[in-house]
Amino acid sequence: MVRSASPPLRLLLPPLFQFPALEQFVQSQSSLVCRSHKRKMSAMAQPIPGKFVPLESSQHTEETSSSDGFKFRLVSYNILAQVYVKSAYFPHSPSSCLKWKARSQAVLTELRNFGADILCIQELDEYESFYKKNMETLGYSSAYIQRTGEKRDGCGIFYKPSSAELILKEEIHYNDLVNSVDIAEKGNNSTAETCTEKKSNGGHGDPNDPRVRLKRNCVGLLTAFKLSDSYPPIVVANTHIYWDPDWIDIKLAQAKYLLSRLSQFREHVSSKFSCIPPVIVAGDFNSTPGDEVYNYIVSSGEAPIKLYSLYAANGGEPPFTNCTPDFTGTLDYIFLSDGSRLKPLSLLDIPGPDSTDVIGGLPNHQHPSDHLPIGADFNVLRTA
Repeated sequence: MVRSASPPLRLLLPPLFQFPALEQFVQSQSSLVCRSHKRKMSAMAQPIPGKFVPLESSQHTEETSSSDGFKFRLVSYNILAQVYVKSAYFPHSPSSCLKWKARSQAVLTELRNFGADILCIQELDEYESFYKKNMETLGYSSAYIQRTGEKRDGCGIFYKPSSAELILKEEIHYNDLVNSVDIAEKGNNSTAETCTEKKSNGGHGDPNDPRVRLKRNCVGLLTAFKLSDSYPPIVVANTHIYWDPDWIDIKLAQAKYLLSRLSQFREHVSSKFSCIPPVIVAGDFNSTPGDEVYNYIVSSGEAPIKLYSLYAANGGEPPFTNCTPDFTGTLDYIFLSDGSRLKPLSLLDIPGPDSTDVIGGLPNHQHPSDHLPIGADFNVLRTA
């Protein structure tokens, strides 16, 4: 219901110039209120701009990039879906920075300030209602895949058509792993065990049943971009792996499926465009450095495609990319194919544990998500 505005209340008071002391007091108080209001607004909606730090090894590449390579910037960021934002989940966070109106504008400001050519976003909800149209006004086109199930966030890739032309796309639904289960080999469980496990799975079925365990509604995107007619296409994958630390087998199954599909997708791009494209895999893997998922992805033998971690190869993984009082650790990564056509030039700097902007946990007024963004500037060479 729309209400008409009430007429302003007018008080018959003598002009202030008849009382110079009163006029001076009112002006001083008005100035204080304005300054206080500006400080408050600044604190609520001013994410800290990301800083890209040049790599020492990139000096020669920088010198030759203008003539021999194509430079672009990629950022990966779990922006924290609003559907998961509840004060009970983030009691340490100021309530004002959890509200959708403030968070959405803060996230949008961050995405704009990155100046990225390609953005790999996880926990992307409100895509149709907010992000798609607002990112279009910033010059971005996008590809998006939404999760199935109760939580309707997903993975999105925003890209600037002036820098990258989308030429191929495939969606990954990790629920497809259910189709690979041989039902005849399903283990039999006692009634007591089944009841206990059903309770621990929130009433969603027996987690000893592989069909139940594998149905986690997680998704990913495989894309290929043409940067320029003079350069090979690049493959960019974006994903969000299942979260539960006790379900490492499901995470590993998803990682294996991702790399299997990625290898096939790369072969398709290779045959279609008569080249072997560089590969970038970004996302929230909900896995810490050195665990089974991480080791599988960077293994040189077992995985169908050879990858290495961008940050690990250039000074080490960040101390953390997810920061809350309950958990602080590295979960987000950018993996690259092993080859000489893709050269990292700089890395997006990550605040350390002593940084004042992360003490107490995220999200806060400086960081609108419980995750931190990661990213880099790259140079793609014409020839290997």
